[in-house]
Amino acid sequence: MTSEDADGWIRTRRDGAVLTVTLDRPEQLNAQTPATWTALTAVGRSLDDDARVVVVRGNGRAFSAGLDRSLFSTDPTVPGGLGDLARMPEDLAQERIRGYQSAFRWLRSPGIVSIAAVHGHAIGAGAQLALACDLRVFTEDAQLRLPEATLGLVPDLTGTSNLVELIGYSRALELCLTGRAMGAGEARGVGLANLVVPPEQLDATIDDLIAALTAPQAGASRATAALIRSAVHNTPEEQDAAERAAQVARLRELAGGRRPDR
Repeated sequence: MTSEDADGWIRTRRDGAVLTVTLDRPEQLNAQTPATWTALTAVGRSLDDDARVVVVRGNGRAFSAGLDRSLFSTDPTVPGGLGDLARMPEDLAQERIRGYQSAFRWLRSPGIVSIAAVHGHAIGAGAQLALACDLRVFTEDAQLRLPEATLGLVPDLTGTSNLVELIGYSRALELCLTGRAMGAGEARGVGLANLVVPPEQLDATIDDLIAALTAPQAGASRATAALIRSAVHNTPEEQDAAERAAQVARLRELAGGRRPDR
């Protein structure tokens, strides 16, 4: 099943437990607008319990070159533009950005594993979209950049927490403050890219990864993913307790919900 959102330049395709979300604005290198984020948020809200894997990719020569250039206008009449945000009351501007962030944060929702299929450029908002996913497959020509600071701005689409979690404080700081490009080889070396493949192998690699991710029983897969996610923030004692609780829940489900006699 395929659907399209012409205003947000988003296409989706559902194949059983797998949802593919494609940024479809190739002539603009999949540059993003507030309409894109509205469409992405709607996709996240529409997920059902049968969805297990979400693949995010870009049509054309790039994953996403970041913000549409029109958004850099200081003209307050440009909806969602920087000038529009700058003139809003502070609480309203922050609430508007919170809405934009929701387009990214759902990609780490419980119950799904998200994969970014990154080729060509992933810049700014494009980089943060890739970082929002659980896993990233890069082609050999892929480059990721977070140039916001060099433009007088900051990354604000959930990118900072995800980046530090993935590559650590010092690397994240250097990457964000310099705005330099990180190539696929470096991304693989620091743990940001899970896999790096030739461009012609991207589709087959994604298919293989999907097959591997959906092979385990859904309940076990989701419970394990939840444990891995909680381990990032839990103390060892909290994580040990989470493991115990999750395992008991799994055993009871496998046993048909029967509790042992006391």
